[in-house]
Amino acid sequence: MSNDNSSKALGQFLKSRRERLQPEKVGITDVSRRRTPGLRREEVAYMANISVTYYTWLEQGRDVKPSQDILQNIGTALRLDRDELMHLIDLSEVGSLQSRENIDEDEEEDSTSLYAAVEQLNYPSFIVNDSTEVLAWNRAAEVIVSDFNAWPKEERFILNIMFADKKIESQMINRDEFISYSTAVFRRVCDRHPDHPEYLERAGWLCGKYTEFKALWERHDVKRKRITCGIFQHPEAGLLEFQAHSLSVDGNPTLHWSIYTPYTYTNKDPDTADAGASRKYITEY
Repeated sequence: MSNDNSSKALGQFLKSRRERLQPEKVGITDVSRRRTPGLRREEVAYMANISVTYYTWLEQGRDVKPSQDILQNIGTALRLDRDELMHLIDLSEVGSLQSRENIDEDEEEDSTSLYAAVEQLNYPSFIVNDSTEVLAWNRAAEVIVSDFNAWPKEERFILNIMFADKKIESQMINRDEFISYSTAVFRRVCDRHPDHPEYLERAGWLCGKYTEFKALWERHDVKRKRITCGIFQHPEAGLLEFQAHSLSVDGNPTLHWSIYTPYTYTNKDPDTADAGASRKYITEY
Protein backbone atom coordinates (compact mmCIF):
# COMPACT_ATOMS: atom_id res chain seq x y z
CA MET A 1 0.00 0.00 0.00
CA SER A 2 1.34 3.45 -0.88
CA ASN A 3 2.25 5.97 1.83
CA ASP A 4 -0.03 8.47 0.10
CA ASN A 5 -3.08 6.26 0.62
CA SER A 6 -2.29 5.45 4.25
CA SER A 7 -1.66 9.14 5.03
CA LYS A 8 -4.93 10.05 3.32
CA ALA A 9 -6.85 7.50 5.44
CA LEU A 10 -5.29 8.91 8.61
CA GLY A 11 -6.20 12.47 7.56
CA GLN A 12 -9.79 11.55 6.77
CA PHE A 13 -10.17 9.83 10.12
CA LEU A 14 -8.78 12.83 12.02
CA LYS A 15 -11.12 15.19 10.18
CA SER A 16 -14.16 13.03 10.93
CA ARG A 17 -13.33 12.93 14.65
CA ARG A 18 -12.67 16.70 14.78
CA GLU A 19 -15.97 17.51 13.09
CA ARG A 20 -17.82 15.16 15.44
CA LEU A 21 -16.56 16.82 18.63
CA GLN A 22 -18.66 19.79 19.72
CA PRO A 23 -16.80 22.79 21.23
CA GLU A 24 -18.89 22.69 24.41
CA LYS A 25 -17.56 19.19 25.16
CA VAL A 26 -14.03 20.58 25.59
CA GLY A 27 -14.99 23.74 27.46
CA ILE A 28 -15.16 26.18 24.53
CA THR A 29 -18.12 28.47 25.14
CA ASP A 30 -17.64 31.05 22.37
CA VAL A 31 -19.15 29.25 19.38
CA SER A 32 -20.11 32.28 17.32
CA ARG A 33 -19.16 32.68 13.66
CA ARG A 34 -18.32 29.01 13.06
CA ARG A 35 -18.68 27.89 9.47
CA THR A 36 -17.87 24.22 9.97
CA PRO A 37 -19.12 21.57 12.41
CA GLY A 38 -17.06 20.56 15.41
CA LEU A 39 -13.72 21.96 16.44
CA ARG A 40 -11.37 24.10 14.40
CA ARG A 41 -7.96 22.76 13.47
CA GLU A 42 -6.20 25.37 15.58
CA GLU A 43 -8.22 24.31 18.62
CA VAL A 44 -7.19 20.68 18.23
CA ALA A 45 -3.56 21.70 17.66
CA TYR A 46 -3.58 23.85 20.80
CA MET A 47 -5.03 21.09 22.97
CA ALA A 48 -2.59 18.55 21.49
CA ASN A 49 0.37 20.88 22.03
CA ILE A 50 1.47 20.82 18.38
CA SER A 51 1.61 23.49 15.69
CA VAL A 52 -1.43 24.26 13.55
CA THR A 53 0.69 23.68 10.45
CA TYR A 54 1.72 20.19 11.57
CA TYR A 55 -1.84 19.19 12.45
CA THR A 56 -3.07 20.60 9.13
CA TRP A 57 -0.50 18.49 7.29
CA LEU A 58 -1.80 15.39 9.07
CA GLU A 59 -5.39 16.11 8.05
CA GLN A 60 -4.32 16.90 4.49
CA GLY A 61 -2.64 13.50 4.19
CA ARG A 62 0.91 14.82 3.93
CA ASP A 63 3.62 12.20 4.31
CA VAL A 64 4.64 13.07 7.87
CA LYS A 65 5.51 10.57 10.59
CA PRO A 66 3.93 11.55 13.91
CA SER A 67 5.38 10.04 17.06
CA GLN A 68 3.23 7.97 19.39
CA ASP A 69 3.32 10.81 21.93
CA ILE A 70 1.87 13.21 19.34
CA LEU A 71 -0.83 10.70 18.44
CA GLN A 72 -1.65 10.19 22.11
CA ASN A 73 -1.97 13.97 22.55
CA ILE A 74 -4.21 14.25 19.49
CA GLY A 75 -6.30 11.35 20.76
CA THR A 76 -6.78 13.07 24.11
CA ALA A 77 -7.69 16.36 22.40
CA LEU A 78 -10.26 14.63 20.18
CA ARG A 79 -11.67 12.52 23.05
CA LEU A 80 -10.98 9.29 21.20
CA ASP A 81 -12.02 6.04 22.86
CA ARG A 82 -9.59 3.12 23.09
CA ASP A 83 -10.60 1.57 19.74
CA GLU A 84 -10.33 4.92 17.97
CA LEU A 85 -6.92 5.71 19.48
CA MET A 86 -5.56 2.28 18.53
CA HIS A 87 -6.96 2.79 15.04
CA LEU A 88 -5.18 6.14 14.76
CA ILE A 89 -1.89 4.55 15.83
CA ASP A 90 -2.46 1.64 13.42
CA LEU A 91 -2.99 4.04 10.52
CA SER A 92 0.28 5.80 11.25
CA GLU A 93 2.10 2.44 11.14
CA VAL A 94 -0.04 0.67 8.59
CA GLY A 95 2.82 -0.22 6.24
CA SER A 96 4.85 -1.97 8.91
CA LEU A 97 1.75 -3.64 10.31
CA GLN A 98 0.91 -5.17 6.96
CA SER A 99 4.44 -6.39 6.45
CA ARG A 100 4.32 -8.06 9.87
CA GLU A 101 1.03 -9.74 9.02
CA ASN A 102 2.64 -11.27 5.94
CA ILE A 103 -0.60 -12.77 4.70
CA ASP A 104 -0.88 -14.03 1.13
CA GLU A 105 -4.28 -12.64 0.13
CA ASP A 106 -4.20 -14.52 -3.18
CA GLU A 107 -4.10 -17.88 -1.46
CA GLU A 108 -7.41 -19.73 -1.79
CA GLU A 109 -9.03 -20.75 1.46
CA ASP A 110 -9.51 -24.47 2.02
CA SER A 111 -13.29 -24.49 2.45
CA THR A 112 -13.30 -28.22 3.21
CA SER A 113 -11.11 -27.80 6.28
CA LEU A 114 -13.10 -24.74 7.40
CA TYR A 115 -16.37 -26.68 7.19
CA ALA A 116 -14.83 -29.58 9.09
CA ALA A 117 -13.94 -27.18 11.89
CA VAL A 118 -17.28 -25.39 12.27
CA GLU A 119 -19.31 -28.59 12.02
CA GLN A 120 -17.70 -29.89 15.21
CA LEU A 121 -19.66 -27.36 17.27
CA ASN A 122 -23.28 -27.64 18.36
CA TYR A 123 -23.63 -23.89 18.82
CA PRO A 124 -24.09 -21.47 15.90
CA SER A 125 -20.70 -21.04 14.24
CA PHE A 126 -19.44 -19.54 10.99
CA ILE A 127 -16.20 -18.22 9.51
CA VAL A 128 -15.85 -14.91 7.67
CA ASN A 129 -12.96 -13.03 6.11
CA ASP A 130 -12.10 -9.34 6.42
CA SER A 131 -14.57 -8.43 3.66
CA THR A 132 -17.28 -10.14 5.80
CA GLU A 133 -17.77 -12.93 3.22
CA VAL A 134 -19.16 -16.06 4.91
CA LEU A 135 -16.84 -18.93 4.00
CA ALA A 136 -18.19 -21.77 6.15
CA TRP A 137 -21.02 -22.35 8.62
CA ASN A 138 -22.80 -25.11 10.52
CA ARG A 139 -26.42 -26.19 10.78
CA ALA A 140 -27.02 -24.30 14.02
CA ALA A 141 -25.97 -21.05 12.33
CA GLU A 142 -28.52 -21.70 9.58
CA VAL A 143 -31.27 -22.30 12.15
CA ILE A 144 -30.54 -19.32 14.39
CA VAL A 145 -28.80 -16.68 12.25
CA SER A 146 -29.44 -17.07 8.51
CA ASP A 147 -29.80 -19.71 5.81
CA PHE A 148 -26.37 -18.94 4.40
CA ASN A 149 -26.65 -21.65 1.78
CA ALA A 150 -29.61 -19.85 0.17
CA TRP A 151 -27.51 -16.77 -0.65
CA PRO A 152 -25.60 -16.53 -3.95
CA LYS A 153 -21.86 -16.49 -3.28
CA GLU A 154 -21.51 -12.88 -4.45
CA GLU A 155 -24.15 -11.79 -1.91
CA ARG A 156 -23.12 -14.08 0.95
CA PHE A 157 -21.40 -11.55 3.19
CA ILE A 158 -22.51 -10.53 6.65
CA LEU A 159 -23.07 -6.83 6.04
CA ASN A 160 -25.40 -7.57 3.12
CA ILE A 161 -27.23 -10.35 4.96
CA MET A 162 -27.78 -8.19 8.06
CA PHE A 163 -29.64 -5.63 5.96
CA ALA A 164 -31.42 -7.91 3.49
CA ASP A 165 -32.43 -11.01 5.46
CA LYS A 166 -36.08 -10.76 6.54
CA LYS A 167 -35.50 -13.49 9.12
CA ILE A 168 -32.82 -11.40 10.85
CA GLU A 169 -34.98 -8.30 10.57
CA SER A 170 -37.90 -10.00 12.31
CA GLN A 171 -36.04 -12.18 14.84
CA MET A 172 -32.81 -10.39 15.84
CA ILE A 173 -33.74 -7.99 18.62
CA ASN A 174 -30.43 -6.10 18.66
CA ARG A 175 -30.05 -6.00 14.86
CA ASP A 176 -29.45 -2.25 14.67
CA GLU A 177 -26.76 -2.35 17.32
CA PHE A 178 -25.06 -5.30 15.61
CA ILE A 179 -25.16 -3.55 12.22
CA SER A 180 -23.53 -0.44 13.71
CA TYR A 181 -20.80 -2.56 15.30
CA SER A 182 -20.18 -4.61 12.14
CA THR A 183 -19.99 -1.49 9.98
CA ALA A 184 -17.46 0.07 12.35
CA VAL A 185 -15.33 -3.10 12.26
CA PHE A 186 -15.38 -3.12 8.44
CA ARG A 187 -14.59 0.61 8.34
CA ARG A 188 -11.45 -0.09 10.38
CA VAL A 189 -10.43 -2.82 7.92
CA CYS A 190 -10.93 -0.51 4.93
CA ASP A 191 -8.96 2.32 6.53
CA ARG A 192 -6.05 -0.06 7.09
CA HIS A 193 -6.23 -1.20 3.45
CA PRO A 194 -7.34 1.96 1.59
CA ASP A 195 -6.29 0.72 -1.85
CA HIS A 196 -7.70 -2.83 -1.55
CA PRO A 197 -10.02 -3.19 -4.57
CA GLU A 198 -12.37 -5.78 -3.04
CA TYR A 199 -12.93 -3.73 0.11
CA LEU A 200 -13.47 -0.53 -1.87
CA GLU A 201 -15.94 -2.25 -4.20
CA ARG A 202 -17.85 -3.81 -1.29
CA ALA A 203 -18.11 -0.55 0.63
CA GLY A 204 -19.26 1.29 -2.49
CA TRP A 205 -21.85 -1.37 -3.29
CA LEU A 206 -23.28 -1.27 0.24
CA CYS A 207 -23.40 2.54 0.25
CA GLY A 208 -25.32 2.48 -3.02
CA LYS A 209 -27.78 -0.21 -1.91
CA TYR A 210 -28.55 0.68 1.71
CA THR A 211 -29.05 4.28 2.87
CA GLU A 212 -28.69 3.14 6.49
CA PHE A 213 -25.25 1.68 5.75
CA LYS A 214 -24.21 4.85 3.91
CA ALA A 215 -25.16 6.99 6.91
CA LEU A 216 -23.20 4.73 9.27
CA TRP A 217 -20.24 4.64 6.88
CA GLU A 218 -20.05 8.42 6.68
CA ARG A 219 -19.88 8.63 10.48
CA HIS A 220 -16.44 6.98 10.20
CA ASP A 221 -16.83 5.07 13.48
CA VAL A 222 -14.29 2.28 14.01
CA LYS A 223 -14.30 -0.75 16.29
CA ARG A 224 -12.01 -3.67 16.98
CA LYS A 225 -13.52 -7.14 17.09
CA ARG A 226 -14.59 -8.13 20.58
CA ILE A 227 -17.14 -10.28 22.38
CA THR A 228 -20.60 -8.97 21.49
CA CYS A 229 -24.08 -10.36 21.92
CA GLY A 230 -26.79 -11.66 19.62
CA ILE A 231 -30.37 -11.63 20.89
CA PHE A 232 -33.05 -13.47 18.93
CA GLN A 233 -36.78 -13.97 19.38
CA HIS A 234 -37.09 -17.41 17.81
CA PRO A 235 -40.59 -18.56 16.78
CA GLU A 236 -40.12 -22.00 18.36
CA ALA A 237 -37.53 -21.59 21.12
CA GLY A 238 -38.52 -18.12 22.31
CA LEU A 239 -35.92 -15.64 23.53
CA LEU A 240 -32.35 -16.74 22.79
CA GLU A 241 -29.39 -14.68 23.92
CA PHE A 242 -25.82 -15.48 22.89
CA GLN A 243 -22.32 -14.25 23.47
CA ALA A 244 -20.74 -13.81 20.03
CA HIS A 245 -17.03 -14.61 20.17
CA SER A 246 -14.60 -13.87 17.34
CA LEU A 247 -11.38 -15.89 17.05
CA SER A 248 -8.67 -15.89 14.41
CA VAL A 249 -8.34 -19.07 12.34
CA ASP A 250 -4.96 -20.84 12.39
CA GLY A 251 -3.19 -17.59 13.16
CA ASN A 252 -4.56 -15.87 10.06
CA PRO A 253 -5.72 -12.36 11.12
CA THR A 254 -7.91 -12.01 8.01
CA LEU A 255 -10.13 -14.99 8.96
CA HIS A 256 -12.58 -14.72 11.86
CA TRP A 257 -14.40 -17.61 13.51
CA SER A 258 -17.68 -16.45 15.06
CA ILE A 259 -19.04 -18.71 17.76
CA TYR A 260 -22.39 -18.00 19.44
CA THR A 261 -22.53 -19.49 22.94
CA PRO A 262 -25.64 -19.22 25.17
CA TYR A 263 -25.31 -16.76 28.03
CA THR A 264 -25.10 -18.05 31.57
CA TYR A 265 -27.17 -16.06 34.00
CA THR A 266 -25.28 -16.33 37.30
CA ASN A 267 -25.16 -12.55 37.59
CA LYS A 268 -28.18 -11.68 35.46
CA ASP A 269 -31.92 -11.79 35.88
CA PRO A 270 -32.84 -15.37 34.90
CA ASP A 271 -36.20 -14.14 33.62
CA THR A 272 -34.52 -12.25 30.74
CA ALA A 273 -33.84 -15.47 28.85
CA ASP A 274 -33.52 -19.18 29.43
CA ALA A 275 -29.94 -20.28 28.72
CA GLY A 276 -30.81 -23.92 29.41
CA ALA A 277 -33.61 -23.81 26.88
CA SER A 278 -31.26 -22.21 24.36
CA ARG A 279 -28.77 -25.04 24.72
CA LYS A 280 -31.46 -27.71 24.59
CA TYR A 281 -33.07 -26.31 21.45
CA ILE A 282 -29.77 -25.96 19.58
CA THR A 283 -28.31 -29.33 20.53
CA GLU A 284 -31.48 -31.24 19.79
CA TYR A 285 -32.37 -29.53 16.50
